[in-house]
Amino acid sequence: MDLRNLRGAFAENCRKTLATRPVLSYNTLMKIGIYYNPKQAERAAAEQFAQKIAARGHEAQIFSCVDEVSRVDRLVVFGGDGTMLRAAKRASETDTPLFGVNFGTLGFLTEFERDERDAALALALDEHCPRIQRAMLEVQLNGNKAYCLNELALLRAVSPESDNHVVKISVTIDGSSAGEFVADGLIVTTPTGSTAYSLSAGGSIMTPDCETFQLTPVCAFSMRSRPIAYPNRSELAFSLPRGSLVLYRDGVFMGKAGEGDLLTVRKAERCAVFLTRGPGEYFRRLTEKIN
Repeated sequence: MDLRNLRGAFAENCRKTLATRPVLSYNTLMKIGIYYNPKQAERAAAEQFAQKIAARGHEAQIFSCVDEVSRVDRLVVFGGDGTMLRAAKRASETDTPLFGVNFGTLGFLTEFERDERDAALALALDEHCPRIQRAMLEVQLNGNKAYCLNELALLRAVSPESDNHVVKISVTIDGSSAGEFVADGLIVTTPTGSTAYSLSAGGSIMTPDCETFQLTPVCAFSMRSRPIAYPNRSELAFSLPRGSLVLYRDGVFMGKAGEGDLLTVRKAERCAVFLTRGPGEYFRRLTEKIN
């Protein structure tokens, strides 16, 4: 399938998603949340945006800490990709749609640049704009749950006290062996995370509507070890090596795991809902920012 056909298929899936989700009626009073990262955006920028929302008859609430974000009709995020990941996981708890304005570096997950705030305001108040549902991972380590929007990374420990050896990890998918990987680690990625760490490790790009996840080796010892795409309805289980691996979810340290620990990954029941100007925006950002 060439890029033109892929773009068309993605657009059609976005239209179907929009058609099946409830939307606000016209002239509905909305409560718009504005979450800004103080390390990237000034509070004044959030306050100015809030004033414009209020001037149009809607309510605005400003948050500077992701844990303070409460239930709103939609959430506007001022920050970079890391800020978007934190905000999206928080918003997924209440099924709150969100989009971002880039105050960071790359801004692949954001919908607008910082000089496009007037356009961002229009989208924030557009009651019928397209939505994209982005699948998330549910990770269980010895019964403790955590969630990822991008990826879970299982990496060998690196420290002055550790020998510099690759690790051996056995993986099962729905109970069937998917192989034994000798590598620096493994990455389990969603379509959203396919353009992040997994891409750097040789994984494939997946559009956000793909119903697949991907298992990507990191610096594999064997040339035969290649990324594996699998249905997102499947469950992964890992047989871990002696010693320990370090686990990172969306780039944030999650803990250590080793022989005897039970680690499973499946599709989360909740998802992150992103507002967008249109399905073509994904490919525009892909060509402009990733390439």
